[in-house]
Amino acid sequence: MTFLLQHISTRHSGATKSSFALRDLSLSIQQGEQVALIGPSGAGKTSLLHTLACALKPEQGEIQLFGNDPWRITSAERHAMRARLFLAPQTPPLPPRQRVVNAVLAGALPQWSAWQAIRSLIKPVEVDAAYQALLPFNLQDKLYARVDRLSGGERQRCGMARALISKAEAFLVDEPLSALDPTLALQTLKVLQQEAQKRNATLVCSLHQVELARANFSRIIALRDGRIVFDAASKDISDAMIAALYQNANDDVDTNIENEIDKLAIVDTMPRC
Repeated sequence: MTFLLQHISTRHSGATKSSFALRDLSLSIQQGEQVALIGPSGAGKTSLLHTLACALKPEQGEIQLFGNDPWRITSAERHAMRARLFLAPQTPPLPPRQRVVNAVLAGALPQWSAWQAIRSLIKPVEVDAAYQALLPFNLQDKLYARVDRLSGGERQRCGMARALISKAEAFLVDEPLSALDPTLALQTLKVLQQEAQKRNATLVCSLHQVELARANFSRIIALRDGRIVFDAASKDISDAMIAALYQNANDDVDTNIENEIDKLAIVDTMPRC
């Protein structure tokens, strides 16, 4: 099992004591599983990805990554655990004056020594590996371009190319398609899914494109206000459940969704921790 969360509550640094980004959240994700996260803005999708990546420490509950609690081991052991994860934020942290080849090769930094990293900054090593990582995203002609000359969509795909360079056993991807047109979005998603399947890596991907999530992921976790609203097979999710998830915050979301689930009689088929 890659991830196991039990009654996790997490808040952002600097948040007030009563302001939790995640609230009493429990879930399990198996090695090699591919899961989509959906929900309105501010639902907790990014916070969940950062919690899974050991970037946010839970204030309550228990978490296990690859069978170990990352917050009950040494910092060196936690650093080694993070090397098994690839976290891709919505806006890739790409230095603007850097060449694309260096930006992509940064995906290998967790596996490199300090000397290898410095050497590659001076003269990129494994250039062919960077080229091959860019190829599925149709960015191979940008290999030596400066990052600040890329469009927003090209930067997102450059960030995804880092995942192919990495040796990660789990991809945690936050809104990777927000700057892409529908054709490129589907292509990019397919590349990520195929790479995860090839190496039996876990893929957890937050998406605002709900129909893309329903069409391409067998399991969908819906979040709202830091809580899981439903965790179900995509084939069992109705349009009414989606509508209730995104409806006005003043309406009774949980009751409406529970009613839809009862109508479809799918409660017993929903994945549970």
